[in-house]
Amino acid sequence: MAQAKTSKGAAPKTPATPKRPAASKAPKVAAVKRGMPLAHGVGRRKSAVARVWLRRGTGSIVVNGRDYREYFNTDIARLDAATPYRILPTAANYSIEANVRGGGAHAQAGAVCLGIARALVANDETARPTLREFGLLTVDARRKERKKYGQKAARRKFQFVKR
Repeated sequence: MAQAKTSKGAAPKTPATPKRPAASKAPKVAAVKRGMPLAHGVGRRKSAVARVWLRRGTGSIVVNGRDYREYFNTDIARLDAATPYRILPTAANYSIEANVRGGGAHAQAGAVCLGIARALVANDETARPTLREFGLLTVDARRKERKKYGQKAARRKFQFVKR
């Protein structure tokens, strides 16, 4: 095995990589001037996680940059996401901005619902009994049950042949 000879202390030369042209540094301008968040809530359901910010506003719910009626494609998911707004009359004075990741549409709607409820309670503690009464502050911890070995699914067995 032959090695290239280099002088002591000098690193072997590597080919120079071309540099990218510098991007123009335009000042960042906020597209919409938003108010400071009043409260923050995190909701989880199955593998979906929703981060929710509560601001003074007109009662709009924005999920991942889109209106929640446009984001959730079924009526059940839309109703589930907006449940805290239907329960509390004072919720119409706030706007909601939510970022959701993971899970399916219904799990995301449940996560948004819990996040909104937690943000409303963080902003106003008097809303807690009402939201608790309707079960909106309780985490739905149900998850998919794992498949067991020797079976077809979590509980489904292989077909039994008697004769």
